[in-house]
Amino acid sequence: MTNGTRQPGLDGRHRDVDGRISEKHGNTRVDTLRETYGDGFAPGMRGDAHLRTVLDRAGAPSLSKLVRKR
Repeated sequence: MTNGTRQPGLDGRHRDVDGRISEKHGNTRVDTLRETYGDGFAPGMRGDAHLRTVLDRAGAPSLSKLVRKR
């Protein structure tokens, strides 16, 4: 990453200055995540629920681990 150019990350996420792909925040709404992962993401959860709630109920440490379990 020379000259201040940034490389795109996965799923439209950006990379931090050190090159790591930023993670979704716990306050991301389920309806926003359904735009990326489909209407079947977090079945039974309201659209205004937050990612941290979904992760807590599923017992998953991160969104990527939750998506892999599906």
